[in-house]
Amino acid sequence: MAAELSRLISHNLPGITPLKNGLKQNSMRKDYGKVIISLENCLLPSERLDSTPSSKDGLDHEIEMDLRIYGCDLIQTAGILLRLPQVAMATGQVLFQRFYYSKSFVRHPMEVTAMGCVCLASKIEEAPRRIRDVISVFHHIKQIRAGKDISPVILDQNYINLKNQVIKAERRVLKELGFCVHVKHPHKIIITYLQQLGILGSKESRGRDRELLQLAWNYMNDSLRTDVFLRYSPETIACAVIYLAARDVKQPLPKNPSWYLIYDCNESDLKDICLRILKLYKRHKIDPDRLERVVTNLQKAYAEAKQRSRGMLAANSKQGTSIKMNGEGSGESYSPILKREKREDVYKRRRSRSLDRRRRSFSRDESESPRRGHKKRRSRSSSEPRLSSDKELSRRHGDRRHKEKKRGKENEKSYSRSLSPSEKKSHKHRSRRGSSRRSRKERRHRDERKR
Repeated sequence: MAAELSRLISHNLPGITPLKNGLKQNSMRKDYGKVIISLENCLLPSERLDSTPSSKDGLDHEIEMDLRIYGCDLIQTAGILLRLPQVAMATGQVLFQRFYYSKSFVRHPMEVTAMGCVCLASKIEEAPRRIRDVISVFHHIKQIRAGKDISPVILDQNYINLKNQVIKAERRVLKELGFCVHVKHPHKIIITYLQQLGILGSKESRGRDRELLQLAWNYMNDSLRTDVFLRYSPETIACAVIYLAARDVKQPLPKNPSWYLIYDCNESDLKDICLRILKLYKRHKIDPDRLERVVTNLQKAYAEAKQRSRGMLAANSKQGTSIKMNGEGSGESYSPILKREKREDVYKRRRSRSLDRRRRSFSRDESESPRRGHKKRRSRSSSEPRLSSDKELSRRHGDRRHKEKKRGKENEKSYSRSLSPSEKKSHKHRSRRGSSRRSRKERRHRDERKR
């Protein structure tokens, strides 16, 4: 077996070609200017992996790791209850890990983001689930782990608010990842590599080979709770889990040359991935209540700091401090309080202009000659108190409408006297429709006056 591998590596035969991360060089990548179109997974640089947004907000590294593991565990359990394929669950966990390297656990709730990742991953892998089902499953998991009595989700205002939060979280994940949500998984790669190594083809050791495959598969699923999918390619992860599973079942693999060289992997990367996976099994049991308390305290501190900064900004704006731009002295002060005062002034000016227009329209009506059937308006005596502008306008408008309504009723009575009984009946229905129409019109005018 080793001689065959060395022959393939040295002669570069068409049976197995040396790959770069499992892909031929420049076979899946095309450059169009500054835009790179590729089907490879997004790998983050080490600088971004070491300093996360959560650590900048004061969250401890161990607490952050517990939150990542707990969130991935929730996604995996919810996917099993929702009967999602394993690929969809793996996609949701990778999206969850990627998102929290762009945003902080302090500013974005972990559970809502996990629900959004499940909804998004189910759509990506063409197995969509309703948001209501996702919320119900997370509610059920929370009750089981807390040891409470199982009860369904109540469809009240809190449910509607949570549903809107999940929809916004799904959109936020898409926005932060730049809609690059394609994830390549090592599931099929593991089987392909084992077949190329000649492990799954032999009938003599079929039981041990199946055990090796199942163990490698389990290690790969557990690695989703770590950040190895953001550090290494899926081909390297597949080699690492095969390397780890073969040591557990004591399955010999080619060493001279090493079998992983044909997949362009080195031993240091394989050992790093194995150590990160094995560290998961030595961590203490996660306490969700403790994690929630820590995050809540940090959220309160963040909100207080934000309020203090706003208060300082408002105080500076009141004192007349100005922000100089580009080092010049001609700078303008910016303050939310000043913006609000400016909006109020604009509103007052608009209100006064509308009142002036109404006064002018009523004064024109008074100056015109009265119509037939109307009495002249009585002049106000000097002893009579003068009403304010709004009250005076509403009184005049109401008096005119009342007289028009009264005259209409008198005309209707005189007209109905000259009708036959059948005509009266049809006229009665028409008058009812007209009255309902008038009442709607009256309500509309009344609302306009109030505004």
